[in-house]
Amino acid sequence: MKRGKVKYHIYLFRHGQTTYNEKKIFTGWKDARLTNNGINSAKIIAQKLKNKKIDAAFHTRLSRSKDTLKEVMKYHPECHILIEDDRMIERSYGKLQGQSHKKFIEEHGKKLFDIYHRSYDTAPPKGESIKMVEKRVRSFIKDLLFFIKKNKVNVSISAHGNSMRPFRRYFEQSSIKEMMSWEIPYDHYFEYTVSV
Repeated sequence: MKRGKVKYHIYLFRHGQTTYNEKKIFTGWKDARLTNNGINSAKIIAQKLKNKKIDAAFHTRLSRSKDTLKEVMKYHPECHILIEDDRMIERSYGKLQGQSHKKFIEEHGKKLFDIYHRSYDTAPPKGESIKMVEKRVRSFIKDLLFFIKKNKVNVSISAHGNSMRPFRRYFEQSSIKEMMSWEIPYDHYFEYTVSV
């Protein structure tokens, strides 16, 4: 008798609000801390994932990714594998990092702000475009799928707003236009399955 395929789960979420998000500052690779609202959002995700089985968890080097995951892991003593991988780190805003959106718009105009903020293939000075982020996230996804199939595990991923776009685009088979229009919520997770 032929055995049916087993499905393993990916639980994908972004970190909660940071001090830079709150003040509308280009964050990128700056290590901004979670606000009280950010911690509350992480706790909401933790509650939503409370009854799921998680065997392995991924985060980036940034504290907002680790601290959001920490809230989720409080309910998952079964998870013994924690892996740091910066291929799914936030998009680098290069020279804009640490600058307020308001100041940038005053100096350079809303049109250029929108291009740097939401364009797929235009990178800010010394920074990354979403196209560049997608390339490294795709590399991570390839290894992630191999990891899940080899180890037969459910995984959680504490990602960032702009690294979640290519994740979702890959698993939801969306267009670039759709991907760039998404607002990624702080207190919601996305679930995908991998058949083994």
